[in-house]
Amino acid sequence: MKILLDFAAAHLLRDYEGVCNRLHGHNWKVEVQVTATTLDSVGMGMDFKVIKDATRELIGKLDHRNLNDIPPFDKINPTAENISAYLYKELSEDLNNGDVKVSSITLWETDRACVTYTED
Repeated sequence: MKILLDFAAAHLLRDYEGVCNRLHGHNWKVEVQVTATTLDSVGMGMDFKVIKDATRELIGKLDHRNLNDIPPFDKINPTAENISAYLYKELSEDLNNGDVKVSSITLWETDRACVTYTED
């Protein structure tokens, strides 16, 4: 199961040698991949709606914000890698159960650049 949502947010990279050390924004795309080991009585691993709702709630905290002002990014650099790891950990806490597990988060910074975070 995989869903795709998006949000807009600004950030800057601290201690970075280059233009990304200045405040700039992205229209981020978030792909959440969830793996199921069993299906429910309807034949689903997890309803897409459940995955979308959890993801919308989480990215709603980031949307139209300066990520550098929001924990944990007020302490760690809001790199695409750190953001995707944060999304993975938060969604795993919310969605994982005995039969379903967040398997990866792919975060698109642009249409041509993305990172994938997994702990598999």
